[in-house]
Amino acid sequence: MSGRAFKIFLTLIGVVCGYVVIKRFVSPDSLTLRNALIQGLFVGFGLAVVTVAILARLKSTRVNGWITAVGCGLPGNSMFTRAAHAWIFPGPINMPQEAMYWKTSIDGVGHTLSGQHEYILHFPPGGLPPAEEAWSLTMADSKERFVANSLNRYLVGDRSDLVANADGSVDVYIQNSVPVGRERNWLPAPPGDFRLWLRAYIPSAAALDGRYMVPPVIKAR
Repeated sequence: MSGRAFKIFLTLIGVVCGYVVIKRFVSPDSLTLRNALIQGLFVGFGLAVVTVAILARLKSTRVNGWITAVGCGLPGNSMFTRAAHAWIFPGPINMPQEAMYWKTSIDGVGHTLSGQHEYILHFPPGGLPPAEEAWSLTMADSKERFVANSLNRYLVGDRSDLVANADGSVDVYIQNSVPVGRERNWLPAPPGDFRLWLRAYIPSAAALDGRYMVPPVIKAR
C-alpha cells in the first residue's frame, strides 16, 4: 500500500469509528443489540488497525530512505507489537539476533524507485552489511513479486562474487538495462516501480545496536 493510500485508509477508518462512537452516545435509545454488535465490530477493528499502524511507526527506524525495526520479534512482546512488526515486514518475525531486515521503495532523496532510472548502492570500504552468516539484497516489484530478467537473478549478496573497487568499496548497479562491463554487480530492475530488501543473517553488534547504517540508493548521473 502506498503512503497516500495508507493515509486515506486510516482516515476512512477514523471517520467510521468517530461516526459510530458519536451516534452511540447521542442516540443510545435507538441502539439495538444487532446494531450494537455491528458497531462494536467496526469500532474494534478500526481501533486495532489504527493502534497497530501507530505502533509500527513508533517501532520503526528510518535512515537514508531505508526502514527497519529492532526487537519486535523478542519473546514476551505483546500481540500489538508483533502485529506492528508484521505490518512493517510481512512474513516471519525473527529475533534480531537471528536476522535483521531493511526495506526501501525510495532513493536517498525520497523519490520512488523506478526502472526508468539507474541507481547505485555504494558500500564504502568495510561497509558491507555486518552479518556473521550471510547477507542479501533482494529485488521485488511494487507488488512484492520477484522480477523476471535475463540472468534469472533476484538478489545479490555475500555469495555473488561481487567485484570490489580499487579502494575496497563495492557498488551494486540497480537498473533495468545491462550495465556493460559491470554485469557481476548488476541487480536487474523492472521497467516500473520497485522496492529493495536487505537481509543480514546472524547480524553483528554494529547492526543490532544501530551503529550500522545502510547507505542510500543513489540515482546514477
